[in-house]
Amino acid sequence: MLYAPREEGQGLVEYALILVLVAIVVIVILSLVGPAVGNIFSNIVRTL
Repeated sequence: MLYAPREEGQGLVEYALILVLVAIVVIVILSLVGPAVGNIFSNIVRTL
C-alpha cells in the first residue's frame, strides 16, 4: 500500500482527450466542406 494510484483526474483527462479529438474532426470537416457551403450561401444571396 505504499503506492496508491490516483484516479480522480483520469476521467477529466479522458474527457479532455475526447473533446480535443472531436474538435480536430470538426475542424477537418469544416475545412473540407466550408468552401462548398460558402458557395451555396453566396448563390442564395445572389438570387435574392
